[in-house]
Amino acid sequence: MFSNFVKILTLILILAPINISFSQTPENFIKDVTTKASEILMRNIDKRQKSTELIKLAKESVDIKGIGRYTLGKHKKSITEDQLSEYEILFNQYFLKSFSSRLSEYSDPKINVLNQKYLNDKYTMVSSILVGNDKRPEIKIEWRVYTKNPDKPLIRDLIIEGLSLARTQREEFNSVIQGADGNINVLFDNLRNFNNS
Repeated sequence: MFSNFVKILTLILILAPINISFSQTPENFIKDVTTKASEILMRNIDKRQKSTELIKLAKESVDIKGIGRYTLGKHKKSITEDQLSEYEILFNQYFLKSFSSRLSEYSDPKINVLNQKYLNDKYTMVSSILVGNDKRPEIKIEWRVYTKNPDKPLIRDLIIEGLSLARTQREEFNSVIQGADGNINVLFDNLRNFNNS
């Protein structure tokens, strides 16, 4: 139910980019992350080992905590610190489980990283194209890279053909909470059930 953001992020992280560089500009950060993921997938190791290594890469390159807080939206203001801590644990588990469970669904996608656009001290957008094939059209993908610490950029969002995946996830979470008359514990239960399934 909550897997769209993670599903597409998983796809993008395994893409093999072109023209690899070792600079830590946001553009080359995206190239570096996708290259590392592709190399892991190509190694002759079992699925469990690949999942472990890719989850480690996700922890290093994706701002899971930041995405989690964003997807909680306005409800973050109405919960206690203990509830927020519980949510962050549940969201982290949800994100990583969803991420790892999608790894075997994709094979040999290709992406071209095109350029980057500085927005402000905190964010840079990196533009790219998912190369089309006989099964899918070419897709425009923009990466929102969090650059408050320029030495450790992190992925905060993907915009696929103009659609923000983090915003979509936030709307889905809000729908669950609103459908439960504002009871955030229903969202927690849904995440917990997914994590334990």
